[in-house]
Amino acid sequence: MAAPTATVDLSAALITAPVPIGHWLAILPVAHCITLGAVLLMLRAYPRLQAWLAIPGLAALALIDAALLAKVAADGPLTIVMGRWLPPFGIAFTVDLFGALMAFTAALAALAGGIYALADIGESGRRYGFFPLLMLLMAGVTGAFLTGDIFNLYVWFEVLLISSFGLIILGSEREQIDGALKYAVLNLIATTLFLVGVGILYAAFGTLNMADIAAKAGDLRGTAPLMTLASLFLLAFGMKAAAFPVNFWLPAAYHTPRIVVSALFAGLLTKVGIYALIRVMVMLLPMERQELSLVIALAAAATNVVGALGALAENDIRRLFGYVVISGIGNMLAGVALGGLGGISGAVFYALHSMVLMTALYLAAGEIARRGGGFSLSALGGLYRQSGGFTALSLALFLAACGLPPFSGFWPKVILVKASLDLGVWWLAASILLGGFLTTIAFGRLFLLAYWRPAPIALTPIALSPITLRPHGARWRTGLPLAALTALVVGFGILPEQLLALSQSAAAGLADPQAYLHSVFPEGRAP
Repeated sequence: MAAPTATVDLSAALITAPVPIGHWLAILPVAHCITLGAVLLMLRAYPRLQAWLAIPGLAALALIDAALLAKVAADGPLTIVMGRWLPPFGIAFTVDLFGALMAFTAALAALAGGIYALADIGESGRRYGFFPLLMLLMAGVTGAFLTGDIFNLYVWFEVLLISSFGLIILGSEREQIDGALKYAVLNLIATTLFLVGVGILYAAFGTLNMADIAAKAGDLRGTAPLMTLASLFLLAFGMKAAAFPVNFWLPAAYHTPRIVVSALFAGLLTKVGIYALIRVMVMLLPMERQELSLVIALAAAATNVVGALGALAENDIRRLFGYVVISGIGNMLAGVALGGLGGISGAVFYALHSMVLMTALYLAAGEIARRGGGFSLSALGGLYRQSGGFTALSLALFLAACGLPPFSGFWPKVILVKASLDLGVWWLAASILLGGFLTTIAFGRLFLLAYWRPAPIALTPIALSPITLRPHGARWRTGLPLAALTALVVGFGILPEQLLALSQSAAAGLADPQAYLHSVFPEGRAP
């Protein structure tokens, strides 16, 4: 289909007024990550200096994202365009409350992972580029959350994929190469589908600016292949988010890299897929989302239950947590399927909760392995006797993953179940409750075997993997990030009002994107 044509005075599309200072916050997080990544790469020969520059850099990223979130929460969405070209000609970074929340939470998870890496990543891993790759990963993740251009979203997906390929093979062990192959093939297929969808979208709309697409979608609904586009994006982002039936790559890959890499992947990468799905299906193609709601709901229910069943069947803690990631994706997909303020706010709340929780769970898995000698439930035991404090932290995380009060995982599940029952979709509510019940059994089994029962008597010494187990540095390097993330999980469970209000505001902005459109086109949409 030929792209729509219009006569436009390009000279009038140039920005002549200076950009407000506050709007530079929209691009500053990405520029910070890329610049710091380049500096760290030049310091490859100084691994210790590299590490101690990366941590303040990640803390600065969190502060920048916090300032951006405060600006957006106070003043509404903000936009900055590249090359001084007004949208839809210039590439725009448009930040609404949803994107700012996701970027800030991702920065907190990355900061915790960076501190943990001081003990988990040795000198050789730093020489091979762990910290530069981490900053490049954060550039891709943050760019995806903040961009207002759908082709730019594809570009940031590529940036985070390139860096994740480097992180997943850090160490070059056979198991890592095998996991990286499965991870790469499925993600490249998803990226190809995404690119095909972007091409069809540009042919139909003649624009790649998200605000322009949202404004034009209603006029083109009768002529453009919008259902085809929605189906392509649903499949592509579903693969990236590890939704059923294209979820098998995640538990086959996430247990292979270093534990801090697994933690960052589990906390961040699948949430980028969910973010893109919500952004496209809810804001750009709302009618098509409604038409596909039954398909999305069926995928959500299957993802939730299959993930929980997989967790029940696993003996390796890392693979068990991988299936917990998948089960959580089902809850977020349920919110997308339900739509409305309740469904979308529940999905946003759950995504924020999951970013913190899954990062913390994998960091806890590293501690379990260090204290117990491995990741196999068959060989673990006696962790409660070793450390009551670590046991308490672990139990809080386990209960949060099950969706039990008073932890952060409880509230989004309540919202999603209520939204399901309000719409009469009782079977979707039942799948959310069943997934939580099965996950509770899986974590109960983990707690009883690894913590409560006495330590088994080893007849032969346990051989520890050089990739996933390394000796501690200072104890604070592993204890501080785990305790901080657990505190967030507990805090937002006991005092959920602020996060709930932000999630509802973000959902309202997605369902009615007039403020988003006005930020991009303050004087009305360009012809």
